Amino acid sequence: MKILVIRHGQTNWNVKNRIQGRTDTNLNQKGIEQAYEVSKNLEDKKIDLIISSPLKRTRQTAEVINNKRNIPMIIDNRLIEISYGEMEGKLANEIKNREGFGNMVEGKVYKNAETSEDFIKRVFDFLEDLKDLKKDNILLVTHNEVCKAIAIYFNGLSFGNNMKNLGMKNCEVVTYDI
Repeated sequence: MKILVIRHGQTNWNVKNRIQGRTDTNLNQKGIEQAYEVSKNLEDKKIDLIISSPLKRTRQTAEVINNKRNIPMIIDNRLIEISYGEMEGKLANEIKNREGFGNMVEGKVYKNAETSEDFIKRVFDFLEDLKDLKKDNILLVTHNEVCKAIAIYFNGLSFGNNMKNLGMKNCEVVTYDI
């Protein structure tokens, strides 16, 4: 089984370097164009199932990719972005003492935020459940921190400060084998 992972298209908050987390933002014009471009690049790929995060930016990306293909598509809450709690909506450069913020440092807790441990468990449990599906190629449309967690899972990496290098660009595609 192949798992194709795509980070959603660009939003205005991406451009401003604003912390989105679970804030439900839409794609901007460039994000829509990125989704159409990745859709075109995936035309020759056989995809049996699309699974998307429930947030607008991922659903919009998935819908553009699926526009002319009629691939079964489901929404799975386990692909939602990590909750940054009180940090959501802030500009990245406004956050003082943010060591590890966005890098999922183990044990780091922000007010009203999902812990990194709970987040990793959620994503890993989702990936384990994929093994039960009888599909050849599954497309996941998700968020940057989820993409990092997926990279940790498939590459056998340790959890910690090296997460920043695992991030993906908007509408970038990475393929993994299960």
